[in-house]
Amino acid sequence: MLALHPLRPHPLSPTPGMVCDFRLSYGRVFSRSSKIIVVNRNWKEMLINSDMFWKPQEAVQGDVGSFVVKLVQGLQGQTWASDWAEELRQADHQKEQTFREKALMPVAQHLNPVRVLQLVEETLPDNSVLVVDGGDFVGTAAHLVQPRGPLRWLDPGAFGTLGVGAGFALGAKLCRPDAEVWCLFGDGAFGYSLIEFDTFVRHKIPVIALIGNDAGWTQISREQVPSLGSNVACGLAYTDYHKAAMGLGAQGLLLSRESEDQVIKVLRDAQQQYQDGHSVVINILIERTDFRDGSIAV
Repeated sequence: MLALHPLRPHPLSPTPGMVCDFRLSYGRVFSRSSKIIVVNRNWKEMLINSDMFWKPQEAVQGDVGSFVVKLVQGLQGQTWASDWAEELRQADHQKEQTFREKALMPVAQHLNPVRVLQLVEETLPDNSVLVVDGGDFVGTAAHLVQPRGPLRWLDPGAFGTLGVGAGFALGAKLCRPDAEVWCLFGDGAFGYSLIEFDTFVRHKIPVIALIGNDAGWTQISREQVPSLGSNVACGLAYTDYHKAAMGLGAQGLLLSRESEDQVIKVLRDAQQQYQDGHSVVINILIERTDFRDGSIAV
């Protein structure tokens, strides 16, 4: 979907890769003055929720990638009132600076998840496949950890269907045996996948799992507590998930405040055990931060 804003200095403000559902507030996010071009292979999905808060200027049924390539070709030689690409670069630089500041913020007891995920980003090899299954920890990772290529980021999808992590990891490793398969779990979501490490061990299918353990369903509580004034049913515990994985025959490692300066070393140790054919679970005790304040759960 492309929303064209005639009042902005740059003519194109693309919103690619999603239909106009709750993620775009059913179209409320679009300016009334926007001219909208929508592209989708599926006619029904392309026009979903149209005529409520938005209406397409043009609707193109076809492949989005091919459309964008042809659009770029058609725009060659065009000039704009301002350098849109430079504006985007500046916005990215500002965002990265904000992330660096968040990573350096002191936390009360456990590890700063922003800093941990920055170090994960530095450690991931080019051949890695990322499987992510969780809410708040995965939402933070989406800002900080970059996929290494197409089809190398597998997540629960638009509706956050938790529990897909172990199955996705199994499929990813079998389809790409030479890839390093890394799983990023929230501690709540890991409850759905823990027992599958028995499967990984028995079938000798190695994966590396990182659990962002903040002892709670934090994605839910971020919205629930301000709205309802209660954290009921959102509290978990700093459970020894690494020991539970060891009971299933996997390797278990712990990262906590006491090992704050050992994060890279522990990640490298996990990679070595992975190369030796072992599945590894790293239980990372993290603090809750304001990194995703204002995010909502559906």
